[in-house]
Amino acid sequence: MGDGTTRNKPEQRRQLGEVEYFDRGTVRGADGTAYQRFAIRTHFVEPGEDAAKLVERYVKPLYQPGDALSFGAKVMGMCVNSVRTREQVKPGFWAKALWRFAGRNSTGIGMHEPYKLQLVVEMVGLPRMLLAAFLSAVTRPFGVKGVFYKVCGKGVGGIDGFYPDSDFDVYHELAVINPPQPDKLCDELAKRTGVPVVLMDANDFQRDQLGKSAGFPLTDAQIQDAMRDNPSGQGKELTPFILIRPLSDKTDA
Repeated sequence: MGDGTTRNKPEQRRQLGEVEYFDRGTVRGADGTAYQRFAIRTHFVEPGEDAAKLVERYVKPLYQPGDALSFGAKVMGMCVNSVRTREQVKPGFWAKALWRFAGRNSTGIGMHEPYKLQLVVEMVGLPRMLLAAFLSAVTRPFGVKGVFYKVCGKGVGGIDGFYPDSDFDVYHELAVINPPQPDKLCDELAKRTGVPVVLMDANDFQRDQLGKSAGFPLTDAQIQDAMRDNPSGQGKELTPFILIRPLSDKTDA
């Protein structure tokens, strides 16, 4: 959610009319296909905004037949109001007791926050959260990571927010949860805009594909190839839309 850095370098910046975007360069996939990626800058999307209108405004001016769109999961969460505020979340005894033992990482605050941990309790239930916390504690000394999220499951890793160090003030008091029915959301958005959509929850460590529209032109493996360096970034870029353009000649990259 931001550490003050940005991948929006001046030499990458491009402008087409009112659309500002950044050329993230070309990568080649395992099958030899090369992909050009354009990171499209938006305004800060607020809860309840129309996803199709965002695509029409920011993506369609650049879109060419054969392109595909990676749509950031957190922006979709905002659009469908999959959010919670601090006022709506009341940390219970276990969230208040355990949050300080949670680990941190460079992508955000992790579960080192009582409000965020309380959301986990509400999503998966107290018994599963306690089991996850116990197994995480006993495996951590052996260098095993990610146990808490694996045991909890149910999209717990998709909770993002309640982060006091975020570059965006909204995230100090609000959390976004990955939206339900991602395939349906992608289908609806593709039908409304004519742009193939994949919903991605990505950071520098992993790129989780939540859903994609029917007939999406890239395979799951190709999506991972095209997004492998997290071209959206995770700082203050405001580039949740990545327009992926497969190059016709596999020998050129």
